[in-house]
Amino acid sequence: MNLTGIILIILLILIVVIFLIGNLLYNLALNPKGDKSKVFGNAGFEFEVDRNDDIFKRVEPEDAYIMSDDGLKLHALVVKQPSDAPSNKWLIGVHGYLGNAKEMGWRNAEFYNHCYNCLFPNDRGHDKSEGNYIGMGWDDRLDLLKWMDYINENYPGSTIIMFGISMGGGAVMMTSGEKLPDNLKLIIEDCGYSSIKDEFIFEGKSMFHIPYFPLVAAANLICKFRAGYFFGDGSSVKQLAKAKVPMLFIHGDSDVFVPSAMLDVVYDAAACPKEKLVIKGAGHAKAMDTDPELYWKTIFDFIDKWS
Repeated sequence: MNLTGIILIILLILIVVIFLIGNLLYNLALNPKGDKSKVFGNAGFEFEVDRNDDIFKRVEPEDAYIMSDDGLKLHALVVKQPSDAPSNKWLIGVHGYLGNAKEMGWRNAEFYNHCYNCLFPNDRGHDKSEGNYIGMGWDDRLDLLKWMDYINENYPGSTIIMFGISMGGGAVMMTSGEKLPDNLKLIIEDCGYSSIKDEFIFEGKSMFHIPYFPLVAAANLICKFRAGYFFGDGSSVKQLAKAKVPMLFIHGDSDVFVPSAMLDVVYDAAACPKEKLVIKGAGHAKAMDTDPELYWKTIFDFIDKWS
């Protein structure tokens, strides 16, 4: 075998190895059935937390279901105000990466305390929602449009606000650029990322110490084949450039999972009326607990201004 043939065989082997590792990275990040605790266990996420402020300790949630545009049965937990004190105000609270609707029972308790009915979707591929991949907010944006339709069909005359944390923050920002119902009054995002690609580039370097090319880039191609989207498709920045609904942006300045520098990127991109809040000393998804008084005062001042 000549030198050219040997080089071609080596290149072929390298390409196969790169795509095998890319597939491994895809499964690690986006396959909901894989165990990610060993990798993401120190990221600062909280899932099953026994807290006294959990709505579900006071009110039994109802199950709600919709069908996505691509035929998935999606689930949500619904908590309504008491029948003797009904409300037409609705919150859609969107959980983060690896989370579920149950965690929003304490994250969004203050909205219920302020007379909001609450709908907490399980994103595709999470808990009781069908799906073979994690949408990272991109496909979830279309699912959120469906959940707004669900509220409007079942509870006519309602007003809606959306809140999303971490991946949920990315989802609500990506939703902001779509055609939205007139009764969606405002959006609140907490520690969302500027794009799926930006987040995976950051995590590739900080968590795995690998550059985007070639391994994460290979995972990007595999994502297109297996999930139907490129990482670059899921851009909060591009969607925010089309946004019209008022938005509040929140981030902790000690966030090392979704870097706090992304706050200025998404805030500057937003074409809508907007405000931002930086919570000093807060890590990822910790802003609420780090300074709850400032956090909730800012949120409800923003709601009073725009709803």
